[in-house]
Amino acid sequence: MKNNGYEELDFAKIDLLREKRTGQPEVVFCDGKPAEQVIIIMQHMIENGNNVLGTRVSESMAEQIQIHIKNTIYNPVARTIWIMQNKPELTKSHIVIVSAGTADLPVVEEAYETAVFLGNRVEKILDVGIAGIHRLFDKLEEIRTARVIIVVAGMEGALASVVAGLVDKPVIAVPTSVGYGANLNGISALLSMLNSCTTLSVVNIDNGFGAASQASRINKL
Repeated sequence: MKNNGYEELDFAKIDLLREKRTGQPEVVFCDGKPAEQVIIIMQHMIENGNNVLGTRVSESMAEQIQIHIKNTIYNPVARTIWIMQNKPELTKSHIVIVSAGTADLPVVEEAYETAVFLGNRVEKILDVGIAGIHRLFDKLEEIRTARVIIVVAGMEGALASVVAGLVDKPVIAVPTSVGYGANLNGISALLSMLNSCTTLSVVNIDNGFGAASQASRINKL
């Protein structure tokens, strides 16, 4: 490793000191990369003492990674894989992830795995969308105990605004690509969340990782 803090390979520059610099290690976005490259990147990070999280990992790629790297934990729903060498101290406060429907689970699981990897206590409250809003009200006191709330919703994305209007904690909204034609693969939910009259922040479509990463920073303030 050079003094500039990254290791240069033929196809990548691995930021080995990101965790010391920002509090969170570099994360490997695996979609679009050959498995061979992902394995090499992860091996170099492990050799330099880093915890490693890979996102958007297919089952076939995970199988190849697990042949070369031991002690990995793979979540096929989240499509995440991680190796924990240095177990972080868990936060006293916690993050709650609220989802509108069962179809949003892949994004929920990506957010959950990321938040746990980063050392947070996390709770999930699933399938409480506005079509049966009484289900949300039954869980409201539990939601209000969180330090940060992530709301995952597709269709028209209304759940995020409803939750944000009922709590006094930061709300991070994640639009999902779940929905029929006019949902436009998540664009309708994204625009609804961006136009909310409540106080919330919005990440990109299906970006459970981004929501959890930001929620972790807030939770650790």
